[in-house]
Amino acid sequence: MWEVIGMGLAGEDIGPARAREQFLRGGSAEGAVRSPILDSWQRSRSLGLTPEGCELPYTQDLDLDGRLIRAAVPVLDRLQSRFAGRNMNVSLADGRGAVLQRRFGEASLVRQLAAIQSVPGFVFAEQFGGTNGIGLALAERQLINVYGAEHFAERSQSSACAAIPVRDLLSGRIEGVLCLGFPLTDADAALNTVIRKAAGAIERRLLDQSSSRERALLQAYLDARRHEPSGGTSGGTSGGTSGGTSGNGQLGELAESGLDWRDQMILKEKATELITSAQRAAVEVSLPGDRRVTLLSRPVTSASGVEGIVVEAVLPSAHQRVAVPAEAGSPPVPLAEEVLVPAAPLPGHLPDAAPGRAVATARRPGAPGRPGAPGMPSGAGSPAPDRATSGLVLVGEPGVGTYAVAARRRLELLSEASTCIGTTLDVSRTAQELAEMAVPRLADFITIDLPEAVLRGEEPTDPRSGLHRTVVHGIRDDCPFYPAGEPVDLRPTTPQLRALAAGEPVLEPDLRAATGWIAQDPGHAQELLDHHVHSLIAVPLLARGIALGVASFYRSADPAPFGDDDRSLAQELATRAAICIDNARRYTREHTMVLALQRSLLPHSFPEQNAVEVASRYLPAESGVGGDWFDVIPLSGTRIALIVGDVVGHGMHAAATMGRLRIAARNFAELDLGPDEVLTHLDNLVGRLDRDEDTAEASAASPGIIGATCLYAIYDPTSQECVMARSGHPPPAIVRPDGTVTFPDLPAGPPLGLGGLPFETAAFHLPEGSQLVLYTDGLIQDRHRDFDTALDRLRQALAHPHRSPEETCEAVLRAVVPDRPTDDIALLVARTRTLAPDRIATWDLAADPALVSGIRAAVTRQLAEWGLDEVVFATELLLSELVTNAIRYGTGPIQVRLLHDRTLICEVSDTSSTAPHLRHAATTDEGGRGLFLVAQLAQAWGTRYTADGKVIWAECALEVPGRKLGIAETHFDDIPAI
Repeated sequence: MWEVIGMGLAGEDIGPARAREQFLRGGSAEGAVRSPILDSWQRSRSLGLTPEGCELPYTQDLDLDGRLIRAAVPVLDRLQSRFAGRNMNVSLADGRGAVLQRRFGEASLVRQLAAIQSVPGFVFAEQFGGTNGIGLALAERQLINVYGAEHFAERSQSSACAAIPVRDLLSGRIEGVLCLGFPLTDADAALNTVIRKAAGAIERRLLDQSSSRERALLQAYLDARRHEPSGGTSGGTSGGTSGGTSGNGQLGELAESGLDWRDQMILKEKATELITSAQRAAVEVSLPGDRRVTLLSRPVTSASGVEGIVVEAVLPSAHQRVAVPAEAGSPPVPLAEEVLVPAAPLPGHLPDAAPGRAVATARRPGAPGRPGAPGMPSGAGSPAPDRATSGLVLVGEPGVGTYAVAARRRLELLSEASTCIGTTLDVSRTAQELAEMAVPRLADFITIDLPEAVLRGEEPTDPRSGLHRTVVHGIRDDCPFYPAGEPVDLRPTTPQLRALAAGEPVLEPDLRAATGWIAQDPGHAQELLDHHVHSLIAVPLLARGIALGVASFYRSADPAPFGDDDRSLAQELATRAAICIDNARRYTREHTMVLALQRSLLPHSFPEQNAVEVASRYLPAESGVGGDWFDVIPLSGTRIALIVGDVVGHGMHAAATMGRLRIAARNFAELDLGPDEVLTHLDNLVGRLDRDEDTAEASAASPGIIGATCLYAIYDPTSQECVMARSGHPPPAIVRPDGTVTFPDLPAGPPLGLGGLPFETAAFHLPEGSQLVLYTDGLIQDRHRDFDTALDRLRQALAHPHRSPEETCEAVLRAVVPDRPTDDIALLVARTRTLAPDRIATWDLAADPALVSGIRAAVTRQLAEWGLDEVVFATELLLSELVTNAIRYGTGPIQVRLLHDRTLICEVSDTSSTAPHLRHAATTDEGGRGLFLVAQLAQAWGTRYTADGKVIWAECALEVPGRKLGIAETHFDDIPAI
């Protein structure tokens, strides 16, 4: 294959693959590959690149609407059509090597190739990708071919490419690179002809985009440079060129001098000022990094009589002064400390270079030249010690330049405004950003008045009423405008209300003659005039046809009044700001609604109970309300359930889902299930909700529930034991009475909704006075902070056991919450209490009906000790029924327990799993009325299952209503055990 296509290989005994291997091992490949390839390999190795590690940077800073794209698109379309059905990759890169567009002969290639070969934005400059088509074409500045092993990167060994620079035909500047990529087996020398013709077509289309006057001025300048005598302005070269200009008068490129795009922007801005001044000059421009470049401006007249100014950049060395080009017969004017050195003669045209086309060599001032260095032609000898680089910066007409400067500054302001206004979804902040953008580049002072309804997020009914001064901003703080934060009552004759009424900007060039403005408050108007405020533009803030307020632009420092151009610019700025304000207003309204829904679904207060002392906090995210929630649920036997959950996401859907999960969790808790069982039921519920919403219509309306997490804990004050389980939620913090803070190793469990995986529980002993701290991940997770750092802050904030839960919440929020939280935060702090042993009475008995009377007597004595004589009768009835049922239907052993808390709790446990059921007994039934009696005497009753059986419990109020005694007496004889 290599002999067939004649790739220009220098060696016959060794191929490029073996030469590459030999080179990478540190050997010599001299004579084994073409000199441009070897030079590129050497540069790649000197840059520290490795064949496996040529990582290409990706940039979004692409000019996708520029002149190169406009010129190239029709040509790329023709190439794509020509290579239809073939394995061909056509790419267009800019002058940096960043790919702007890609076309494929076979459409399916885009799905088969890696991102760097199919996606625009990757930079193929040689310093990043090593030897490759685009990078080498930029370095060699000519048509190049790279085949297989000639590529430096390992990933490109099976491919080949042809690449050619695309130039500006007048200045010679490289605008971009056209590259054809194809498999090595498809290499064909005829592709060089195709790519030359395609590049030529793009270059001609680029030339057509220049105006005839611009082309005439530039051509006149180049003609003059071509005929300049050696030793002129820039010091002649042996080849008859000057200042980096080729023999045909074309200039080198700024990019080849080491100037990046930021440097060139600085030079072009200064060059614009020189063109506007319309004079011959040499100006030194300082660049970042203590670098200096001299700009030379000279007048030029085209053959048709068009007069203009051309500005050239010169990078001097340390041996020769730069002189201002003089008219014929006048001596040049030297510039102190500025020098320019003639460029060394070129060694001849490189292969495939366009005839007469300059191959500029450039480097930073003072940098020693060396053969094969980046930017130098291969094969060049040691450069002359005095080498300079020059490049054309701008050409234009002075009159046009004056308007161009103003237009450019306006475009820059609007471009910057598009990124700097609306950075947040806050109405007031967006208005402030408009003011900061306009002062001082458009106005010296700006005031913005918005209706109160807009500030609340609502749509104003009448924007001319209820205005509030939202922003006052200017070059000084002492100007006596109405202060921000105050309502403003404007008359209909003021420019502001006239602008709102008409929906158009109102320009008052001279405020001394603006009677409507003065009539608002003559004294105040005079104060403003005394501060040299003399011109005003009032612009309504219109979005979707709705006026959201008014912005007033004032001028004081510049004595010239505002003009029509200023009015247009102010209107454009205000329009962009109004759209952002409207977005912020609508977001504020939605945020307020969602926050109201969220807070309505969270507990407003906690139930009265003695198991824990509780405090909580909820903080919505700065940019939206999520689905964080918490709850405290009293359970039977003085126990308490603590829950914290998080539905990932923000907005109405997350808040509504949170409400559904919280209600479901309360319902499952009422069943007296363990933490693992509650999470299992919630997991099943979330899975069903997701399946119900997984239809085409529902999917478009709501995103489903993804990533819901939960932590469920049950604390028993009688045993001081806490049982927990979690589903993908952060573990809690436990603060012991001695101040020790731990994060228990609690099995994580999967997030809710995945299904099919079990949840595990863990039990911990919590001494009285311990604090259990439950929270959501928004408290400790922040992209600007390390996770371990957040945990350390939380541990330090909690290491104060004597604080109350309220004080602990405040301390945690101060120390741990991120400055700008991006997620909701829910925090629940519970300090444990213990039910005193003397308030617990327990009896064990066998399954013998004869023992019921003894239990009644023992209970009566215990209640008398507790001073609860008023509930003795009802308690006897309850226990008689519960114990009798346990003896009759359960299995021993049987235990009776009384708990004296806020209520009197009676518990009867046995080892059976059979639960009693409340029913209406028929008149002929002998039994069935006992549980009905229990339900009437107790304020609550139920069944709790344990690992050993069940517990039937009933709570009695410590004050027994008289009506319940009547019911008890009615059914007294139906209790078989009495």
